[in-house]
Amino acid sequence: MQRNSFLKYSSLVATSLFTPSLWDKLLADGVWNTGLTREKAINIRDYFSWDDEDVIILVENVYEKCVLTKIMPPQVTLEHQWIMPGGFVGQWIWDSMFVVDLLSAIPGKETVLRDVFHNYRDFQERWNKVTPEYRHNMVACMIEPFEVVNWGNYLDWTRYPAFSQIPILAWGLEQVYKRNHDMQIVRENLESVEKFHDWYWRERDVTSIGMVSVGSYSEDRQHARNETFDNDGTLDHLNLTKHPKRNLGGEGYWYGDILVVGNTSYLVQAEQSLARLARIVGDEEMAQRREVRIKKSISAVRKYMWDEESGLFLAVHRDTLKQIKETSVGCWMPLLAGIPTEAMAKRMAGILASKAWHPPLPVPTMPQDDPRYTPGGFWRGDSWPPSTYQIAKGIKDYGYDDLAADIADKMIDNAIKNGVNERYDTQTGKGLGVEYLGMSCSLVTMMLEDITRKHNLYLIH
Repeated sequence: MQRNSFLKYSSLVATSLFTPSLWDKLLADGVWNTGLTREKAINIRDYFSWDDEDVIILVENVYEKCVLTKIMPPQVTLEHQWIMPGGFVGQWIWDSMFVVDLLSAIPGKETVLRDVFHNYRDFQERWNKVTPEYRHNMVACMIEPFEVVNWGNYLDWTRYPAFSQIPILAWGLEQVYKRNHDMQIVRENLESVEKFHDWYWRERDVTSIGMVSVGSYSEDRQHARNETFDNDGTLDHLNLTKHPKRNLGGEGYWYGDILVVGNTSYLVQAEQSLARLARIVGDEEMAQRREVRIKKSISAVRKYMWDEESGLFLAVHRDTLKQIKETSVGCWMPLLAGIPTEAMAKRMAGILASKAWHPPLPVPTMPQDDPRYTPGGFWRGDSWPPSTYQIAKGIKDYGYDDLAADIADKMIDNAIKNGVNERYDTQTGKGLGVEYLGMSCSLVTMMLEDITRKHNLYLIH
């Protein structure tokens, strides 16, 4: 993710790297935008029903500034239309999937959605041509539309970013299909997404136990941390090592020694999406391959990561499987993948409702009883719309509707009052980070997926 440093860097180099015509478009109307004038013709109110005028005003703002204005024209390495999160130059994995989810709810967006996923396939093809076989089929954290310039290796896409990101491509693909029933986009991308999953298991589950770590071919520890929540408190003592089982020569210190709850859970969730999509297109063999991975991982997470005392899943050391007695937002993500048993989920619900995890604006990225907690700290106590949406949805899926609605409604109330931002102070609700960041569109997703109770929104087509 690498938010802060990348934003600063992008602002310094973008004028040198974009063609004048694209840069003019990026600056149009004072936002990162190429399609605002065209998309203004869309009346968002035609597609939804609502109970509260404040809700539809929020939805209009989100669609205009978090979704429609993030669509960019083809540029250099991004040969098809692409999604730029807002202030960060490039197409990410994590950010873009929340945007395509909401974009797919609007009719007539099939072409741009197919283009977005085509960019990931293109990257894999380019990457595979210049890397050893064991690296094949990675999808980078972000694909940058930069020209070849004399800036050393920093902008050499074969070396940076040499790491991936939270693996939710299959989830995003399934969300698109569920909303617009575009079978073509599913058929075009199933094989490449499966290969991405295989890379993830091969290069992040290096002991083949069914749980993944983070890493980077750059040997940069922060790059590895950027594969998940950038400043996740459970990774403060992360070290990068050589591969513990493989020695092909020329390999570096690329592999994290902590197995993380969040990315493991996201990968299981993505495997579940991939298996369902495989069956939709009639590929039973693929579905069964993915289910082997799912079963193995769920068993490992329950066995090694569950901690009854804390009521959460904890990161573990790769080589000893000893739990790290620290918690963060990633500890909740097994809910998304149906990993907890009913008894585990009941324990988690009690913890989620506790004071430690329930400040005035939940859900914090670090509990209030952690000495490192600060209410606006970057992944150290702030609250982000996407992770809050995921936690609320996960606990709702286990039947805790009241708790989920309380969390989601508080987030929507705060956005109506304080605006749409990348993240928020969990004590004051003040907006922090990038205004109208693309993935903050998940505010609308909370309402569309019936997690909220106070704020109601429905698709009418």
